Amino acid sequence: MSFVYLGLGSNLGDKRKNIKEALALITERVGNILALSGFYETSPWGYDSPEKYLNAVMKVETELKPEELLFVTQDIERKIGRREKTVNGKYHDRIIDIDILLYDDLIMHTPKLTIPHSLMHQRMFVLQPLFEIAPDVVHPILGKTIADIYKAYAQT
Repeated sequence: MSFVYLGLGSNLGDKRKNIKEALALITERVGNILALSGFYETSPWGYDSPEKYLNAVMKVETELKPEELLFVTQDIERKIGRREKTVNGKYHDRIIDIDILLYDDLIMHTPKLTIPHSLMHQRMFVLQPLFEIAPDVVHPILGKTIADIYKAYAQT
């Protein structure tokens, strides 16, 4: 079994319902949810939109390998109604977004998947809920705890 941290976000429709639907499908198809942060309302990151996001982070125990996890989370996004993925850094509003943030202490970079998530340490909407549920987890590349990363970023 592996421990995975997933970031969830929604800024279209009934955001809370979208995230709860994702949680139910993750429980069904990925594994047991061991921890779930509170929900945080945030502004869009990387683009302008009047629609605020609702974000959360969860810890899941899974038997899925990283590539299988990516396939399943993308399938869950499609089932909830997401049609477009971010391409070449062009962000847009979305009904649901599920990001693989950390997978045990794995470091991997393929054309389809980068673990740990390459921008997680630059996004308060990820760091704050991750800090809530996993302050002592160590970022496998940066070698710092989530608490240290969060506190340093919060001071900028």
